[in-house]
Amino acid sequence: MANRDKEEIVDEIYDKVVDLTEYAKRQRWWNRLFGKNSGPLAEKYSVATQLAIGGVSGWCAGYLFQKVGKVAATSVGGGLLLLQIANNSGYIQVDWKRVEKDVNKAKKQLKKGTHQAGPEINTFFEKSQVFVKKNIVVTSGFIGGFLLGLAS
Repeated sequence: MANRDKEEIVDEIYDKVVDLTEYAKRQRWWNRLFGKNSGPLAEKYSVATQLAIGGVSGWCAGYLFQKVGKVAATSVGGGLLLLQIANNSGYIQVDWKRVEKDVNKAKKQLKKGTHQAGPEINTFFEKSQVFVKKNIVVTSGFIGGFLLGLAS
């Protein structure tokens, strides 16, 4: 008889755990935080898989960003250095007054343009927010992987 009571208690506990699991699936923390439409990938893959996919793709992107950034910085710096050497050696003549005038003109144009953001920028920002809210786990993994890729 004690065995039967134990089985009934185990079954009752199992039923409550299953009910709690179903409740947790319906009441995700990010649904409350980010809205009901969040998580299209959440129904397809486990959280660990989503983090792994986001982390690996983020690391690759961060690593490539780091390498391309180094090459670009070296190219721009080297080009400026060569121009300065050529200017000092007399191979080229730079009209510094004209350069200063053009830079000031560009500054004025930038100041005018920064006060009004184009509608395409706002639309892109809104679409990005929706994507991040719908894929919060993958996005978190991507950001972490991207930072690790930059550091490696």
